[in-house]
Amino acid sequence: MSKPRYRSVTSELARLARDLTGRSTAELIQLLEEQIESTERAAALVVRLAERAIATDEAALAIRELEHEGDAARGRLVVALARVLTTPIDAEDIFRLSRSIDDVLDNLRDFVVESQLYEPESLAFALALTHMLVQGLGCLRRAVQELGRPRGRVREETLATRKAASVVRRLYQEQVAALLAGSLDNETLKQRELLRRLDVVGLRLGEAADALADGALKRSR
Repeated sequence: MSKPRYRSVTSELARLARDLTGRSTAELIQLLEEQIESTERAAALVVRLAERAIATDEAALAIRELEHEGDAARGRLVVALARVLTTPIDAEDIFRLSRSIDDVLDNLRDFVVESQLYEPESLAFALALTHMLVQGLGCLRRAVQELGRPRGRVREETLATRKAASVVRRLYQEQVAALLAGSLDNETLKQRELLRRLDVVGLRLGEAADALADGALKRSR
């Protein structure tokens, strides 16, 4: 009759030991990194698509694989959050961060799918925005890595992520203004819709930066 209780106490002690030695924090950071890395590769894939270095059909297959990778990492993160006692930042902020990263990846996937459906003459108009998204995701990954370091540069890298997201919004506005200044035709509409999709990616990236900034601020108090 006492065995289940014994096992429960043993399990709790093992979990406490993981938290006290920092292994739980390292695990959460690793899972966040895995999720961001899948999203980074998706953004790099979109850059290649915009450069016409990869066919749209091939890009669509590849980004679905990356989406599965990102979803798997997020799933493991949610499970880990439910069983750890301590986290590098507030658990709610980690969940918000992970959800926003997932939104970034989902919208990158939608950009590829919509490019496949709309068949624009060129995707060169998307290059400036996609390059900035890759840069911002790199900053976000480095910010997450800094969470496990005593004097990490979380704030600096988070601000850099937010700045990249703001640049994406500005580039979007400038490109749409240039489109509307010209003749309005089917090609213009296609570019407008695809630019809007990348703007949404930038907005979700900004939300990820905000979640991390909120968590880091709470931790510093």
